[in-house]
Amino acid sequence: MESKTSNSKDPYRRKPGAATWLLRVAVLFFVVVGCMTAVLVLYGQWRSAAYGGIRVEGGSASLSLPERLYLQTYLSLNAEGLGSAAGVAANPVNFTINPGETAVSVAQNLTEAGLLNNPTLFVRYAHYYGLDSQLAAGDFTLPPQLTIPELAFALTQAIGRDIELRFIEGLRAEEMANYLLVTRPAQIDPDEFLAIVRRERPFDLSPYPFLADLPPTATLEGFLFPDTYRVPLDADAAYLIDLMLTTFDERVTPAMRQSFGVQGLSILQAVTLASIVQREAVLPDERPIIAGVFLNRLAANMTLSADPTVQFALGFQPDTETWWKVPLYLSDLEVDSPYNTYLYPGLPPGPIANPSLGSLQAVANPTASEYYFFVVDCESSIAGSHVFSATFEEHLAHAQKCQ
Repeated sequence: MESKTSNSKDPYRRKPGAATWLLRVAVLFFVVVGCMTAVLVLYGQWRSAAYGGIRVEGGSASLSLPERLYLQTYLSLNAEGLGSAAGVAANPVNFTINPGETAVSVAQNLTEAGLLNNPTLFVRYAHYYGLDSQLAAGDFTLPPQLTIPELAFALTQAIGRDIELRFIEGLRAEEMANYLLVTRPAQIDPDEFLAIVRRERPFDLSPYPFLADLPPTATLEGFLFPDTYRVPLDADAAYLIDLMLTTFDERVTPAMRQSFGVQGLSILQAVTLASIVQREAVLPDERPIIAGVFLNRLAANMTLSADPTVQFALGFQPDTETWWKVPLYLSDLEVDSPYNTYLYPGLPPGPIANPSLGSLQAVANPTASEYYFFVVDCESSIAGSHVFSATFEEHLAHAQKCQ
């Protein structure tokens, strides 16, 4: 048999196809790109060491590998820009980010404000570290000469764009409106506030089930929960009232409402009684006792004879510029008003003020006693304390000590 020479062709060896050559080219391309990227990153790290020690590491977990390599290289090559002042502003600048603004828009506004010279570098730095999705809508006071890393982080820490309103316990709606008139918060119109409370303006009460049985003639007095509220700068009167009613619904628990029923009270009656307790009681620990006294009087079909209800009926006192007349005279106790509990038995038509949670809890869980009367304890060293009596004779004896 004739032997094959060394340079003869192997009939079993296949010639590489197009796919194989493409695969080889692709592998070679990635090897070259990887080597060049490594060189650029090392070069960038050398530059970062020379310009303030800016290091490019970590980065957002959402970045793809090519994106991460590209941004690492880009930021490393711009280490000098990251380590120096981002803009030319010489003084603190007030700056605002509006809801929904993108990092590109923010960068453009920073440039116009003199806080940024290189918006592209800012956007890519923020994107690399995921800060572009954390830029907070709000107001900022930015000091000058911040670097891009400092600037990007600062813009994730917005100053709150809301204001604080504090309504103390036991105010009537007119006093709340006056507070709004003095402070002029947000877009809250005091007149509109009062009009909604008095139900002179349309306001949907359907979101508040506890008001489902509120008579058409009843106001929202008593349900404007006294608390400290934070409202946005564009809040109006309807926003504030919604916040107050929602807070009432949250704070007056189902267990409390069930306890009102145990006392034989509807929620309107319970809030009405709580508002009287609020104005009568000075010491928090006396509220359940005073609530129990009034419930005893109601059960005995006695008049409540509560001074605060007369003060409510008398209304604003121009000479003293107050809604709560002090002192009351005997002639004041004769004012003909359904709110005058010296003349009319039972509860008045509605609340006389907006009670605290403590007063509402006192009505839900009153102290059981045989007391029907109370008067200021003139002999006590504790201001605002009362002395309680089971009989009218005992009550008179205590009252005479104050004369």
